[in-house]
Amino acid sequence: MKLYIGFDDTDNAEATIGTGKLARHFEELLPEKCRVWGVVRQQLLVDPGIPYTSHNSSACVILDIPDSSFIEVILERATGHIEKESLPGSDPGLCLAPEGHPDLSGLIAFGQRCTEKIVTQREAMEAAKKIHLSGHGGTNGGIIGAAAGVGLSASGWSGRFIEFGNLRAHPELVSVSTLTRCGISVVSLDRDAIMPHPDDTVFTKGWLRPRFWGQRAVLPVVQTGKGQWESLGGKRKNNNK
Repeated sequence: MKLYIGFDDTDNAEATIGTGKLARHFEELLPEKCRVWGVVRQQLLVDPGIPYTSHNSSACVILDIPDSSFIEVILERATGHIEKESLPGSDPGLCLAPEGHPDLSGLIAFGQRCTEKIVTQREAMEAAKKIHLSGHGGTNGGIIGAAAGVGLSASGWSGRFIEFGNLRAHPELVSVSTLTRCGISVVSLDRDAIMPHPDDTVFTKGWLRPRFWGQRAVLPVVQTGKGQWESLGGKRKNNNK
């Protein structure tokens, strides 16, 4: 079964390790038989009325776990992780929900609202209902992004992967077949939507970040020549995600 763990607001302006890296590092604390399926960055509303460190994004770790008996120990370790690694001046929040939880639909709707308007901690708690949502310092404002991160990821139609298999190990020029074997679907966004051939190559610009679409890792590409494609998007300066 899948388990969603949202982290948010764990860093400060001087941080060298942002929330994305903190979320990725949680893999080191997983119990045996549990594995990271992916880590997804979720972009929330950027507005002068919202305090954030860099881009107002949260991170959601998606785990594959054998059954619900592992949830309690994972929650305990996630709590210890965020409390240990969050930096002074941060307002960390943690959210954890298993797939199929009856309150996830409300959290999905809440996540969508967080991409469009300013919301409050009270709204986050009301949306979470019986889903675990906790603050771990400062104003506890990170509960908003943590809840939104879980909701948007649970929808299966939002965000981009900052961890999925060995995506960071690929060279900037990689074959479609290699990506497919790694579980990444390569999808053409050209007008005619021609299917990329397995032997075609994709130029990732050294920044391979599939989108989370249809509960899958999907890499949108445009054709640049015969048998040649280029992925959309690129790395921001000073972006550790």
